[in-house]
Amino acid sequence: MAHPKRRQSKSRKNKRRSHLKIKEPLLTKCILTNQKHLYHHAYWHENKLYYRGKIVYDRNKKRI
Repeated sequence: MAHPKRRQSKSRKNKRRSHLKIKEPLLTKCILTNQKHLYHHAYWHENKLYYRGKIVYDRNKKRI
């Protein structure tokens, strides 16, 4: 099994690990439904698809 010849410094280790940040998802609250959803994403609520405070699609609406 291979072993490192020299020890890596703390700064080199930290540089490598600097990109491994866990980010919390950005949530917002809708004005119409008061429901939390992902920012810039459409979401379903009571068989209606909402995006930017407007109903985009309604599943219950019958088509002729």
